[in-house]
Amino acid sequence: MSASVNQTDAGAAAPAKPPLEILLCAPRGFCAGVVRAIDVVERALALYGPPVYVRHEIVHNKYVVESLKRKGAVFVAELDEVPDGTAPVIFSAHGVAKTVPQNAVARGLTTIDATCPLVTKVHREAEIHHKRGRHVLLVGHSGHPEVVGTMGQLPKGSITLVEDVEQIEALEPESRDNLAWVTQTTLSVDDTRHVVEALKRKFPTIVGPHKDDICYATTNRQEAVKQVAPLVDALIVVGSSNSSNSQRLREVAERVGCPITRLVNRAEDVDWEAFSNIRRLGLTAGASAPEVLVEEIIDAFATRYEVTVDTVSTTTEDMVFPLPRELRSEAAE
Repeated sequence: MSASVNQTDAGAAAPAKPPLEILLCAPRGFCAGVVRAIDVVERALALYGPPVYVRHEIVHNKYVVESLKRKGAVFVAELDEVPDGTAPVIFSAHGVAKTVPQNAVARGLTTIDATCPLVTKVHREAEIHHKRGRHVLLVGHSGHPEVVGTMGQLPKGSITLVEDVEQIEALEPESRDNLAWVTQTTLSVDDTRHVVEALKRKFPTIVGPHKDDICYATTNRQEAVKQVAPLVDALIVVGSSNSSNSQRLREVAERVGCPITRLVNRAEDVDWEAFSNIRRLGLTAGASAPEVLVEEIIDAFATRYEVTVDTVSTTTEDMVFPLPRELRSEAAE
C-alpha cells in the first residue's frame, strides 16, 4: 500500500532563513555611574542585609530594578514610605534635592548617596555660580529626576530651566550680565550645542562650565550611533522609555536618516513586522541597559535570520568610579 501523498517528508530541509548583518555599537550599555549605583545597592544588601530602601529607581531600567528587588531592595517614591529603623535608604544615581537628605537626617535614617559623580559635579558648579551671585540657567528636560535634583540644590528663584531654543527668546533675567549655564548630563550633544549657542548669542557674558556637563558615556554612545545609523536599514536602542540617554540615542539615529528606529526594553517587545524586510540592523544600548538584554535581542533575531554580528567601535571606555566611602571594604570592616 503506497504512503499518503500529503505525508510530510521527515528528511525535508527547513526553509532557509534570510541573512541579517547586525552592526553592534561600541561603546554601549552600562556606564561607570550606573555600575557604581548598582554596586552600591548590592554592597549595601551584603553589609546590612535586606531590606535596603532605594528612593526612586536606582537607574532607569526595569530589568535592573526587578533584579535588585529579588535580592531585597525596596523601591519607594518618597522618604515617608521608609519605616523608622536601621535599614539604610539609598539615593538614586540621578541625584536628589538638598531637602531629601536633610529630611532623612531629621528622621535619623541611615543614608547612602549613589548619585553619579558627574551629576554631583553639575550640582557643585551650580552652587559655585550661585555663591558668586549668578543666576543659573539649567539646560534640561522638565520633570526628569536629575533636573529635579539639580534645581533643588539652589534656593527657589535662583535657577531657571531652559528646555529648548524657542524658550530662550522669552528669557528676561533681572541681570543679563550675571548669568551662568549648566546642563543635564544625559542630553543630546547636538541639541544642547544649539541651545548653548543661542544662550551665548542672547547673553554674551554668560558663564559656562570649564568642561562640558554632558557625560562622557552619553557623548560616546551618541557618536557610535552616528557612525552606525547611516549604514543600516533599522536600528534598535535597548533601554527603557523613561531613560533620557536611551531616548536621545533613538533621536540621534532618526536625525542621521535611519529609516526605522525603535527603543525596546527587551526581546519580547520587538515589533517583528517592522523588521520583516531588513538586511542590516544597528544595535546599541542606553547607559542603564545591561548587556544581557542586548544578547537576548541578538538571540531573538537569530531564530528568524541567519545572523552575523560585527562590532563598530568608536572609542574605548575605562572610567571607574569608587563606591561611597561608607561602603568601601576598609570602612565597612
